[in-house]
Amino acid sequence: MIRRIMGLLAALGAVVAMVVVLPATTAAAADCAAPWNSSSVYTGGGSASYNGHNWTAKWWTQNETPGSSDVWADQGSCGGGGTDPGTPSGFVVSEAQFNQMFPNRNPFYTYSGLTAALSAYPGFANTGSDTVKRQEAAAFLANVSHETGGLVYVVEQNTSNYPHYCDSSQPYGCPAGQSAYYGRGPIQLSWNFNYKAAGDALGIDLLGNPYLVEQNASVAWKTGLWYWNTQNGPGTMTAHNAMVNGAGFGETIRSINGSLECNGGNPAQVQSRIDRYQAFVSILGTTPGSNLSC
Repeated sequence: MIRRIMGLLAALGAVVAMVVVLPATTAAAADCAAPWNSSSVYTGGGSASYNGHNWTAKWWTQNETPGSSDVWADQGSCGGGGTDPGTPSGFVVSEAQFNQMFPNRNPFYTYSGLTAALSAYPGFANTGSDTVKRQEAAAFLANVSHETGGLVYVVEQNTSNYPHYCDSSQPYGCPAGQSAYYGRGPIQLSWNFNYKAAGDALGIDLLGNPYLVEQNASVAWKTGLWYWNTQNGPGTMTAHNAMVNGAGFGETIRSINGSLECNGGNPAQVQSRIDRYQAFVSILGTTPGSNLSC
């Protein structure tokens, strides 16, 4: 009888042991980091999830898929993750509207690159009423469209100008070469001093490597947003302030090209910008406001 009871207890103990052990074999995977995004920049130690695994960047990377490059260290499986999901940004311009604005754009100018760049200037198209937000987005994209032929051109087309954009009087000179600072990106950033200023503001060495602006879509968009949000240019205010403070679209033109176009300098070019702006605010379902010309 004692042996039978002991046998039953031993059997029960085995079942309990099984119950205790089973959860260890079905333990939940680690939580997934934010999904990897091809347009995002990851620095050393940065994490992302992809194809059900967490990954850690060993150094600076962008658009290098986890698992296909040595820059990523596999941290094991996680409870989800996937391929590039796009960038849910809350931007007032949807991807469909962006595609409608730029049906023939160069593939370099991606929507995901633009939305990834927005974090550099969170006030852009995110200040004031919904109408003002849409007007500013339309104004920026209209000027960008004019500067790049509808987001077709990534670099300045007149190569004979390239050697002219090195101001050798600057103490930092032109370390990438005299002909390296030609117009690039959505607002055609040019001159060594502008690459220096934009790079300093964005935390990127654009003076040393201006080619990033034509190689990296997010960097390109950031340079356009840098100028729009921080530079008066030949005007009296930034283009951002012109739109959010009610000065109107015409003042954005002045901030970009001043008397080269404004005050009768080139009425056809001004009208081209206005036409694009009016088309874009229509796509965004709003009105253009006043003071369209300069």
